Amino acid sequence: MEQHQDPGAVARSIIAANLYMTLGTADGEGHPWVSSVFYASNGDREFYWISSTEATHSRNLASRARLSIVIFDSRVPAYTGQAVYMAAVAEELAGAEVDRGLEVYPGPSERGGRALAAEEVRPPALHRLYRATVSQHWILCTSREPGSPTCLLHGRALDHRIPVAL
Repeated sequence: MEQHQDPGAVARSIIAANLYMTLGTADGEGHPWVSSVFYASNGDREFYWISSTEATHSRNLASRARLSIVIFDSRVPAYTGQAVYMAAVAEELAGAEVDRGLEVYPGPSERGGRALAAEEVRPPALHRLYRATVSQHWILCTSREPGSPTCLLHGRALDHRIPVAL
């Protein structure tokens, strides 16, 4: 990774280049759960996905709407990876919000998703359309030598995150 990259540009490129994000949810008692989902985004703050109402993360979001999200590319060599970490609030979409969400999800056809009809994500269908609205973004500090886990600017290793204003 090149040193001193613009953090906003790094975050935007990761969001645009990837297909899956990992949701970190918790149930009503606080037990954590992570799930990966195919997503489409509307800018850098709204992320859409579909899930079964029976999925653990969907049940968790019904009782606790706050979640964490990470988007990363795991195909890169060690110590060169980068990710966007996010704090968000999620909701199951209903009514006219479903139609607005389906204007975004599944994104352009070249991403590989298929367009859905609203009936496929409204009761009594098994799946629903969800939207996460992001309040904070972070990336790993960009001041690293290629192949090194240590941030040159702060002297910290690996998971040293810096806030990103998008």
